[in-house]
Amino acid sequence: MRIGHALALVVCAGLVVGCSSGGGTDTSTTVAPSPSPQATSETPEPQAAPSPGAAMCGADFLASLTGRQKLAQLLNVGVTGTADALDVVKSEQIGGIFIGSWTDESMLANREVGKVAAASPVPLMVTIDEEGGRVSRVDHLFGADPSARETARTMTTDQAYRMALARGGQLKELGITVDFAPDVDVSSQPDDSVIGDRSFSDDPDVVTAYAQAYAQGLRDAGIFPVIKHFPGHGSASGDSHTGAVTTPPLGQLQNSDLVPYRTLVATDVGVMLGHLSVPGLTTPGVPASMSPQAVSLLRDGTGYAAPPFTGPIFTDDLSGMKAITDKYDITQAVEAALTAGVSVALWLTTDDVPRVLDHLEGAVAAGRLPAGTVDASVLTVARAKGAVTC
Repeated sequence: MRIGHALALVVCAGLVVGCSSGGGTDTSTTVAPSPSPQATSETPEPQAAPSPGAAMCGADFLASLTGRQKLAQLLNVGVTGTADALDVVKSEQIGGIFIGSWTDESMLANREVGKVAAASPVPLMVTIDEEGGRVSRVDHLFGADPSARETARTMTTDQAYRMALARGGQLKELGITVDFAPDVDVSSQPDDSVIGDRSFSDDPDVVTAYAQAYAQGLRDAGIFPVIKHFPGHGSASGDSHTGAVTTPPLGQLQNSDLVPYRTLVATDVGVMLGHLSVPGLTTPGVPASMSPQAVSLLRDGTGYAAPPFTGPIFTDDLSGMKAITDKYDITQAVEAALTAGVSVALWLTTDDVPRVLDHLEGAVAAGRLPAGTVDASVLTVARAKGAVTC
């Protein structure tokens, strides 16, 4: 099931390839069409913007957007409430909003998300962190689900699927379209550590089985799942909220942290990159969330015996985690992530959206952020949202 507009859900069989008739899970490994090598930062006069819920072909969709609007489609930003969300959607036409723990509860309780989605000329990603356990944004409305670790201890995979299906239905009722779940980190950390009970197990096969069931439940409810934190936070040195984090070398991740991705990247999901330094993969000082090498590993698949991944790639939060903010201004972090090939940059407040977009326009004009890279990411995101169907 594609990510849908809150008012009109477009079902599309290709996540990053053209649609065929019918719906269902896409396992195609065809990459999105490459933009013309002659692409430059010059943007032609845009055509009329598509109406909410409308679907277009790729070339027409790109032509309907200004250069700034294309860049805005690659941003997913936390909002404080309905008014904040409406303002940024109307003023900058961003591609998505993020419902966080700080978001006014009335936005969900009063079913106000649909009003925001209706204000967007392009189907809007409405995202949330809803894993169950201690990472929940809707437990006050619908009751608590168990953590991933408790789920694997006490439920069968079929029961986990049914739990996710039910929770996904509740999220869809609220107007949510994307859940940054399940967490597929492989970890034996204590329950209250940074990953801890957010991990299904320290056995990668158990993680794969339960995460696959949970993701399928969300998909069947009409919610797009995003698995995290590639290439694996479960054995990392610390918490990226509080500082730089290093994982074991890439060779060690091959037998543990990367195992779930080999199966799950072909099951119609998004992938979130962690702010992780990975010896043998990332350049020293550059976390996976803005690493071309990490993006290539995920996209190509050959470096860890997986199929190519053609869906949207998200950063972890770029504004509230010291692994990033100790070194990068938000404008620099977003540019670095998008230049590396990440599809969607995520951060927590709308305050810096105009400044980020001004900076990104300058980066495209200067050639630091290739226009072709932007177009390819815009199409990947648009296909995931059902805004492009051919």
